[in-house]
Amino acid sequence: MPRTVLTFGTFDVFHLGHLRIIERAASYGERLVVGVSADKLNLLKKDRLPVFSEDERLAIIAALKPVDEVFVEESLELKRHYIERYNADVLVMGDDWAGRFDEFSDICEVVYLPRTPAISTTALIEKISAT
Repeated sequence: MPRTVLTFGTFDVFHLGHLRIIERAASYGERLVVGVSADKLNLLKKDRLPVFSEDERLAIIAALKPVDEVFVEESLELKRHYIERYNADVLVMGDDWAGRFDEFSDICEVVYLPRTPAISTTALIEKISAT
């Protein structure tokens, strides 16, 4: 049975940092499933809607070579449900979430990967807005 890796993100204004975390997450198994944050979830989390719609972000992530399956993440509180639903062996998150999901180590391996330095969607949006 292939080792399934699960990761999550907004993936708005797709950039090199997004690509790197997806590639590194994929290296932990043979099957990569990606949860893309719903527009409504982003509004709650970040107090703004993403630049690209939920459907556009899903299409971008689904088109990436390492990605086997994508779905809409409706709630941060449903992580355990998503891990079980996709039979994930590994949950991969950025290290800005370090420790936040350790509770799931009872059902899968939990890995926090370092973010790509000096790249952030928020910073990109602010830079674009300033021009």
